Amino acid sequence: MTFGQSKLYRSEDYGKTFRDITSLINNTLIRTEFGMAIGPENSGKVILTGDVSGGSRGGRIFRSSNFAKNFILTDLPFHPLVQITYHPQNSDCLLALSTENSLWVSRDFGEKWDEIHKAVCLAKWGANDTIFFTTYLNNSCKADLGLLELKKTSDFGKSFQLIGTKIYSFGLGGRFLFASVMTEKGTTRRIHVSLDQGESWNMAQLPSVGHEQFYSILAANDDLVFMHVDEPGDTGFGTIYTSDDRGIIYSKSLERHLYTTTGGETDFTNVTSLRGIYITSVLSEDNSIQSVITFDRGGEWVPLRKPKNTTCDSTARSKDECSLHIHASYSISQKLNVPMAPLSEPNAVGIIIAHGSVGGAISVMSPDVYISDDGGYTWARMLEGPHHYAILDSGGLIVAIEHTSQPVNVLEFSTDEGQCWYRYSFSKEPIFFTGLASEPGARSMNVSVWGFRGSFRSRKWVSYTIDFSELLGRTCEDKDYTIWLAHSSDPSDPSDGCILGYKEQYRRLRKSSVCHNGRDYVVTKQPSVCPCTLEDFLCDFGYYRPENQSVCVEQPELKGHDLEFCLYGRQELLKTSGYRKIPGDKCAGGESPTREETDMKKKCTSNFLSPSQLAAPTSSTPIILAVVAVLLITAVAGVLLVKKYVCGGR
Repeated sequence: MTFGQSKLYRSEDYGKTFRDITSLINNTLIRTEFGMAIGPENSGKVILTGDVSGGSRGGRIFRSSNFAKNFILTDLPFHPLVQITYHPQNSDCLLALSTENSLWVSRDFGEKWDEIHKAVCLAKWGANDTIFFTTYLNNSCKADLGLLELKKTSDFGKSFQLIGTKIYSFGLGGRFLFASVMTEKGTTRRIHVSLDQGESWNMAQLPSVGHEQFYSILAANDDLVFMHVDEPGDTGFGTIYTSDDRGIIYSKSLERHLYTTTGGETDFTNVTSLRGIYITSVLSEDNSIQSVITFDRGGEWVPLRKPKNTTCDSTARSKDECSLHIHASYSISQKLNVPMAPLSEPNAVGIIIAHGSVGGAISVMSPDVYISDDGGYTWARMLEGPHHYAILDSGGLIVAIEHTSQPVNVLEFSTDEGQCWYRYSFSKEPIFFTGLASEPGARSMNVSVWGFRGSFRSRKWVSYTIDFSELLGRTCEDKDYTIWLAHSSDPSDPSDGCILGYKEQYRRLRKSSVCHNGRDYVVTKQPSVCPCTLEDFLCDFGYYRPENQSVCVEQPELKGHDLEFCLYGRQELLKTSGYRKIPGDKCAGGESPTREETDMKKKCTSNFLSPSQLAAPTSSTPIILAVVAVLLITAVAGVLLVKKYVCGGR
């Protein structure tokens, strides 16, 4: 039995003042590992999971539909195993998995619950009202790995459809449904993909993997998938493949991609402030870690350009020739002095902030903070030493606090995208800093600094909220903005700025302007279509681009062989010059490399999710599919219902 209580606080003025609302949850101890389940969009719905005594028949939740103004206590007919999940479009519909592996649903925001299936291992919301889940047949989820069944229901458990057997796990990304399936040999597994919610399947044209290897979906949207395939043995790296718009045919995008183990850490980062850009790390032959970036959704990966006015550290062979290397999730997992992962926001166009080092590889020494204002093409050192940072006012304001074990009382801020910095003392008495919080969406003018004073035993928690609306009191006007061409490197070139078949001109705030964008600020851009070049094409199935090269070359193991692959249950022969158009690329005219798929009229014998296979599942051995997901974890101590985030020029 657990004793104690949680303190719950609420703020309605962006953290300037807080009210203790612990009485609304009957002074109950809240299970912090479940966090706060906050409803999608601006629903105002919040669910807290309470701790109950060991002899109770079920769990207990506290539900609020009005942004935590009040809560309703609800006793559950089960003990939840993981955090309750909301329907993506309807926050009244909830999904929960119990400690006894039963699947429960609610259609009235948790007031009443129905058990719809037993022996469930994993469940996820799909499109519309579809729920996908895996079930075990014999003993348990762990014992039946590779023997699981994949099912779905579209009517909240009134009926079920079996859509896959011999499953280890499954994943959802964009419009794609993935399943990792054992082959007939029982020693390897293959990825299958469905575009119609499991009604039909195609085998993805990816290498098969053995027991010690894994697949991982790094990123997926409606027309492209980044898939990591682990190398045999305990190498710590694998290969990134990118898909066509059907998620079926994959091309090699990046070799020696750093990814240690299943469920381990990868530095793969989607830059949300400009389209087509991803940053990740590779493990070189000498086992050093280096950063690479792509501006065209995996078509080509290159090192990050060395920032101006910086010198190469001891990891470089030359003092003048080196590149920038970014610290991300892997560095954080290795307990390096890196307090935050790279940060970008969709409404702060072109801005990326990250910890890094300049040299031949990532350095274990204390990093500095670097910023790019053009989506990663160029970089500048923003702050010396590690810091916590946040983007406010759609990029018009950046704030930071030094990461140190000593008490602090100074907040640093910049109004020109990190070129010039100002210091503000938010308290006469320093505090031990614990967090920097701002409203999600990077539109706020407020930031809260969290920390405590006193010793470990007599700790007093404090929060300071800094409102920059008085400093930047003037609303930005047309004269404060300028037109900026994204992905621009050579203004004299007619194709300058062309990425993924089109160029975009953005309306961006001048760095010299001292004003605020405001909450209603909307990113304005003007696209224009470009003629096609080889840059608009990925390497086709059986081809790849060696690092730092733009030409596609044939994979050595496939040289001289017909490129046969399985598509729609038939075996096809691919005739290609080595290129295929990047999914989502909008170019028109120009170059058009030949590509043709010829139907060989042969049954695709390796389609393991055919109807006949579903009718007669066979035994197999365990398989592994690792799916990278973003886990939103919210602290309960001092609850502010926002997400925690950690001179001149344009």
